[in-house]
Amino acid sequence: KKRGLEAIGLTAEGHAKRITPVDTGRLRNSIAHAVEDDAAYIGTSTSYAPFVELGARGRPGVHMLKRAATEHTDEYKRIMEESMKNA
Repeated sequence: KKRGLEAIGLTAEGHAKRITPVDTGRLRNSIAHAVEDDAAYIGTSTSYAPFVELGARGRPGVHMLKRAATEHTDEYKRIMEESMKNA
């Protein structure tokens, strides 16, 4: 299960990085994943990430983390199924 979660986290990280707007690349490069207990997490440590994710000052949010987590559920399910089948 942990191997499947690691693969899902890495895949979600890649999806988030592909849709993150790039100026200097700092935000995109800060996106990472972690696996804890029974979950995979993606996130970033930059202080301005919430403004890009959620929007600010009349700019709409990009929702790169939310979209990476929610728009690829079939892919993540397939990854986990393959991981469990090949365990």
